[in-house]
Amino acid sequence: MKELLIIAIGSALVNNVVLSQFLGICPFLGVSKKVQTAAGMGGAVVFVITIASFVTGLVYKFILANKAILNGKLVYLQTIVFILVIACLVQFVEMFLQKSMPSLYQALGVYLPLITTNCAVLGVALTNVQKEYSILTGVINGLGTSVGFLIAIVILAGIREKMEYNDVSESFKGTPIVLITASLMAIAFFGFSGLI
Repeated sequence: MKELLIIAIGSALVNNVVLSQFLGICPFLGVSKKVQTAAGMGGAVVFVITIASFVTGLVYKFILANKAILNGKLVYLQTIVFILVIACLVQFVEMFLQKSMPSLYQALGVYLPLITTNCAVLGVALTNVQKEYSILTGVINGLGTSVGFLIAIVILAGIREKMEYNDVSESFKGTPIVLITASLMAIAFFGFSGLI
């Protein structure tokens, strides 16, 4: 239990997928204009990464690395298979949001399909394989990583909402001030490195 807690906290805060590994930058910068849409995107990413960690763990253990199937020689297909699994899961989330939460679906717009190409989702699946995590440990790592993404995107969205009312120099308006803010957040999250 202690090891799982360390993995969850480590992946959420210490090795934050956005602020220390620089994965998932596109939706992080694109959807973080309003807290509500950022929270919705973060929630969708939490669902997709957690479920993807479970499904890719199963696929890897019982199909790709299974010694009974071609003596476990299908491991080289892991990236392609993981991308297909993630794409299917994102389609499921998109259909669910369209039916149950149409306002959030409209607010996320083009960024919802971007979860398919969000390298954070694939990065977690590959990290779970690389670190030889069990299925449960991989799911905990995926949950922690996605919660870290949620925390980072909501914090940035809150800061961006407040920055709209600030007097920012003309040369820093728009993307430059957002990148500076994200870099300051990364420095702040670096303080968690002594936690574990």
